[in-house]
Amino acid sequence: MIELRELALCALGQTTWQEKADLLAKVQADTPIDSSRVLEALVPIPGRPPVELVSPAGLRLRSVNTLEGRAVLIHALAHIEFNAINLALDVVWRFGEMPEAFYREWMGVAIEEAEHFQMLEVHLKTLGYCYGDFPAHDGLWEMAERTQGDVLARLALVPRTLEARGLDASPAVRHKLASGGDPQAAAIVDIILRDEIGHVAIGNFWYRWLCAARGLEPVQTYAELATQYRAPTLKGPFNIEARLAAGFEPVEIAALQKVNGRPQETPV
Repeated sequence: MIELRELALCALGQTTWQEKADLLAKVQADTPIDSSRVLEALVPIPGRPPVELVSPAGLRLRSVNTLEGRAVLIHALAHIEFNAINLALDVVWRFGEMPEAFYREWMGVAIEEAEHFQMLEVHLKTLGYCYGDFPAHDGLWEMAERTQGDVLARLALVPRTLEARGLDASPAVRHKLASGGDPQAAAIVDIILRDEIGHVAIGNFWYRWLCAARGLEPVQTYAELATQYRAPTLKGPFNIEARLAAGFEPVEIAALQKVNGRPQETPV
């Protein structure tokens, strides 16, 4: 039976969803884990289909009231989810000496992200398009590369920053798709938001676990890591209800609001 972290690295190198999904299907509850093993990527990572990568400024906005405009938005979501598969796989193989639960939880995230991508790609095809038909940007993986030397930074700035930004964006994205006449896509966004709350919660748990292990204060440490690794400043409005459900503390949400200078009412 293949070891879990080796399986993650192998899946990370695959270039199609089907190849990744086939390997993820091999994951079992008792798949062995060797947390002390030093692994090396022997093929280029991350593996993914050919997609034209441009800067965020190079992405052209289109109205969701057109079929192409809705397809562009769904394509952008699919790109995020494909990146999210790779990000979860990367954290499993790259960072050793963590508890067994860490690896099993993040592999579970990879499996769910693969399901999200499949839903979006299937729906995209009903509109007459495929993943790769439009350009995309690579901000998620760029942050993964910056934080590849420290699991604490990775957890702080990918699940707790960039992926948590998806929690904030989901209501507006859902509204765009629904108002543009695509209730099926809006329903997929609902499923993704539900699952992403759990994924961000996993990031929050292990970030705080590492802070405690290293004797660090989580809020101040986050601010220092965000500066050190040039994380984007998150802008509101924030999905406070989703952030609380994902395990963010009220003091952390207050810090976000302070940076934005626009306090929001916290649900009770």
